[in-house]
Amino acid sequence: MSPTMEQETDDVALVETAAVIEGDGMPDDAAKDVDVETANSQVEAIDVRELKAILEAVLFVSHESVPVARLVSILGTVSKAEVVQALGILTHDLDQDGRGIQLVQVAGGYRLVTKQEYGPWLKRMDKPKAAQKLSRSALESLAIIAYRQPIVRSEIEEIRGVETSGVLRTLCERKLVRIVGRKDVPGRPIMYGTTKFFLEHFGLQDLSQLPPLREFKELGESEQARLPIEAESLAGC
Repeated sequence: MSPTMEQETDDVALVETAAVIEGDGMPDDAAKDVDVETANSQVEAIDVRELKAILEAVLFVSHESVPVARLVSILGTVSKAEVVQALGILTHDLDQDGRGIQLVQVAGGYRLVTKQEYGPWLKRMDKPKAAQKLSRSALESLAIIAYRQPIVRSEIEEIRGVETSGVLRTLCERKLVRIVGRKDVPGRPIMYGTTKFFLEHFGLQDLSQLPPLREFKELGESEQARLPIEAESLAGC
């Protein structure tokens, strides 16, 4: 074989070897498609984990439930669908055995809370402060407001048959009830409604989750009336 033919054979072999190494036996376009898909899936996985961690941190430091819209505005670079997806993953992770907290939907948002079964250990942390119970009259008034809101004081008194100004003041001080406006009738009396704290305390996502009135009234004071009085009351609700 002449030197020229030998050189041509070596060149062909080098080209074929380089093609195999670079493309791993696949066409160039197919190899690039696989690389792009792999890279995208890895980036997406990292983003989901990071998003879940950010949401967990935000909810951990919040003292109240946080709506999805608020979470989206805090993050700024993700969509509502991505936030909801990450919240679902976080909920599933925290629901596993061996976790002491859980993610719940309450009062129109999300909140991290401790699991009920670990309550006895939490009570050992500090000596519990004496909590004042909500009176039966206050509980009845709260039930009327919850189911009939918005409602004015005269309507509450008509149902209960007793004066309720003191009870309403107590409910406002405990941030269970607030002023929601004035009724468009002569005298424009103040209308009352429940608060976001009311939903959070009773573990309700919204008012549509209120139990039947009989069940609400049957909840004993030991279950739903141990509400601490705030150090600072709300002036005029």
